[in-house]
Amino acid sequence: MTLPLSKQQNIEIRPLQLRDFEALETLIAQHGNPYQTDETLVAQLEQFRRWYGLLKVLRLLPNPSQHQFHLYVAEQGGEVRGLIEVSPFNRTRSTWQVERVLVDLTQPPNATVKDVGSQLLRYCFETIWEARTWLLEVNVNDKQTMALYRQNGFQPLAQMTYWEISPELLSELAEREPALPNLLPVSNADAQLLYQLDTVSMPPLLRQVFDRHITDFKTPLLRSLVNNVRHWGDHQETVTGYVFEPQRKAAIAYFELQLSPHENTPNEAQLTVHPAYTWLYPELITQMSRIVKEKAFKPLRLASADYQPEREEYLEKLGAERTEHTTLMSRSVWHKLRETKPLEALQLSDVLQGLQPARTPIPSRMAWFKSHHQNPNNSTPSEPGHPNSMDNG
Repeated sequence: MTLPLSKQQNIEIRPLQLRDFEALETLIAQHGNPYQTDETLVAQLEQFRRWYGLLKVLRLLPNPSQHQFHLYVAEQGGEVRGLIEVSPFNRTRSTWQVERVLVDLTQPPNATVKDVGSQLLRYCFETIWEARTWLLEVNVNDKQTMALYRQNGFQPLAQMTYWEISPELLSELAEREPALPNLLPVSNADAQLLYQLDTVSMPPLLRQVFDRHITDFKTPLLRSLVNNVRHWGDHQETVTGYVFEPQRKAAIAYFELQLSPHENTPNEAQLTVHPAYTWLYPELITQMSRIVKEKAFKPLRLASADYQPEREEYLEKLGAERTEHTTLMSRSVWHKLRETKPLEALQLSDVLQGLQPARTPIPSRMAWFKSHHQNPNNSTPSEPGHPNSMDNG
């Protein structure tokens, strides 16, 4: 009998603990994959270590941050061999996102990179039972990680391109006044409009995978307080706005601009535009350029998908620089089905438990009973020689 991979290698997968931070720093330092070891991960781990006690308490209480910071490590022989970070993608937590998977490249030969990475992914699939769909994004040049995800059932969903607009180009764009007469600030009362805009701006397959609802576009009171504290402590600011169409009474464009306080980190923008109003791209980019110039004059980073040809065409014509090309991947998980017994191996007796025969049936001759009234002579009218027969004339 073949043992499971985790038992063969004696690898234990558990939530991240405070004693793991030094080992994770060493893991990040010796990892040779430039697409996984970015400054964002180091800063996030430092923040996680600083607020470890508070976050551990928040995980036990119902609050908006209860399901954040899901980090799990793979440990073998007392040493950390890998790390996985996941987070809920929508408010209902029906779709979860794999942020990153880090595997120690110097581990022993009996525990390969794909094996440890597969175990980390499998652990999340089985532990987070509420997730029906998993989502991730991987660089197209990261062949090793791409192979790991494909091995675990992830399929391409869309191609993403990340652009960076230089400060000089932003300065030129900020000199013009954008033509946005109906630009309004975002509040919870606009969640219905933003939800409709998000629904119409993407293909049906992505809409099904993302599974967003109106609550995803509302900001709870506690999260709003946390954002205010973050702005006061880290000087990180978020500016949002949307364009309202009074005739249709609908939102036709939306932007979210995150102004980073760090010098080496560019500002990031999220942009959603109705497919029928693609002429708003220059106006919205100009509006964000004016905000960046006034508050945090640094490069601006935003993304475009392969189903947004007008956006890519405009950014290329504008002179923005392509910085990264990624693939958006997804896979479905059905937790209600038992995987220990495949569907092909099910017998009829396993399915119909209540329809078992009491004993083995005995074959016998079947008796046919006539429904016609028979005469006293036990002969049918059609019998030859019968007085009532038509043969006698």
